Amino acid sequence: MLNTLSSIAAPLFVFGIVVFVHELGHFLAAKSVGVYAPIFSLGWGRRLFGIKRGETDYRISMFPLGGFVRMASREDESMAGIEGGGNMDAAAAADPSVLADAKKSAGTLWDDRAMVPFGPQPVPSQRWVESKPMLQRLWIMSAGVIANILLAIVVTSGVNLGYGRSFVPAVVDSVVTGGPAQAAGVLAGDTIVTVDGATIRGWTDVLDRVSAVTSGTLAVEVARASGRQTLSVSPTQADGVNPATGVAVKVGRIGIAVRNDVQHEDMGIGESFAAGLRTTWLMSTRVVEVLKGLISRDVSVSNLAGPIGIAKISVEAASGGAEMLWSLIAFLSLNIAIVNLLPVPVLDGGQMLVAIAEGIKGSPLGAGTREWLARAGVLFVLVLIVLVTFNDIKRLFTS
Repeated sequence: MLNTLSSIAAPLFVFGIVVFVHELGHFLAAKSVGVYAPIFSLGWGRRLFGIKRGETDYRISMFPLGGFVRMASREDESMAGIEGGGNMDAAAAADPSVLADAKKSAGTLWDDRAMVPFGPQPVPSQRWVESKPMLQRLWIMSAGVIANILLAIVVTSGVNLGYGRSFVPAVVDSVVTGGPAQAAGVLAGDTIVTVDGATIRGWTDVLDRVSAVTSGTLAVEVARASGRQTLSVSPTQADGVNPATGVAVKVGRIGIAVRNDVQHEDMGIGESFAAGLRTTWLMSTRVVEVLKGLISRDVSVSNLAGPIGIAKISVEAASGGAEMLWSLIAFLSLNIAIVNLLPVPVLDGGQMLVAIAEGIKGSPLGAGTREWLARAGVLFVLVLIVLVTFNDIKRLFTS
């Protein structure tokens, strides 16, 4: 029973937080510059319950996956279903049947003095997203990405503060006979302190520094009973795999083994935040590496995962404990942030490019151009959804 609940709750929790925070960023930015935002929803579909404060209905909807914010826009008709959709001027139409449908849809939230969709009053054009100066529009469109990045920083910092840092000390257990480390004078029992001047906190730092060097020498400072000593080590080249992309690469190796002695240390607030920033940056670079690999075809599209795959990973993370689940949330939040910056019309990056183009042009793009861009963007997203879903299903039957 508990496993069943976990398999349902974990994906909803992960998706819900990441997407909800993204939409919350858009909502707060829109409100800050006076854009009419009548609906902020946790979940999608029919309204279950909520509370209306001022001109916004804060609601819980039927499908508890992410959320959406509805903002007044001239694009409401073409963008229906993407960000909460629906024609903002429908209820203001003269047709009595349209007005009756609007009243029925609004239910108890209907007010004859309110603006669409909660009343018959039209939304003033100055409260549309498109009516705002270019910088304010860019602020609204980028706020979701900013919110996701902040979420990743807060989560990784919180994980560091709550769980501390686990690490394997950089203590040499043995050296390979005839290897670069032995040739340079590295001894079993040495503690690696710095590599090329960079402070070493644990074995992963050593691995990162050494793997990046496939020729030349490294200045390796070690601490031993007789004191500290700096040795010149010449790594050899070996076959490895890029952990972010899965692409075969050449890596540096010096021929040492470390003691399998996992240690733990608590971290203060400042140290936790600094480590959170470092972790967020590292995860971001790995996401960008994958995107570059997809463009250059070094990374196969078969490596991409969709909702089913992410749900499976969420369940596995939940079984590993809260620390692993929150780390997954931070990583997915960065994925959504970076992917949304792609220059695809329905994504934030594409919308920002349109805003910049209109700012330079000095007038809105033509209706035909906007429609073509919207259709191209939707087609791209649909193709991507089909692709990643196919990958997910294939993995289910081949794993």
